[in-house]
Amino acid sequence: MSESTRIQLQHLGITALRVIAGLIFVAYGWQKISQNTVAGVTGYFTQLGVPLPELFGPFISYLELLGGIALILGVLTRPIALLFVADMAGALVFAHLPSGIYVEQGGFSQVLILGTAALAIALIGPGPYSVDRYLFGRKESKVAVLA
Repeated sequence: MSESTRIQLQHLGITALRVIAGLIFVAYGWQKISQNTVAGVTGYFTQLGVPLPELFGPFISYLELLGGIALILGVLTRPIALLFVADMAGALVFAHLPSGIYVEQGGFSQVLILGTAALAIALIGPGPYSVDRYLFGRKESKVAVLA
């Protein structure tokens, strides 16, 4: 495999990871807002013992919806991905860890893989097929770290 082919495949891989993770976060954010309602999420967070549930219920609901859209587009990718790492760490600790690994029993495998995907995106960056790369991708730019 040529070096240019390898690099192109890496670009496609990070883009696919970013877009698919974004789609999943959008779906869960939409579910929290439209089906569970923000008030319902806040009540659930209260039952789980999440600190400041009145703040974090709405914040997480809208983070997952709007942040997921941002991930899909590759906008503010690294900061959004780091917020998703924290989101999934909270979901792991407060909701899923006691139930074991299997999703069918409320376990943590899904939040673990989403959190790991978010961490990989934060570390690697959005890839070249992103709004961030278009806006911040020049090496001499002071905000190039976003790309």
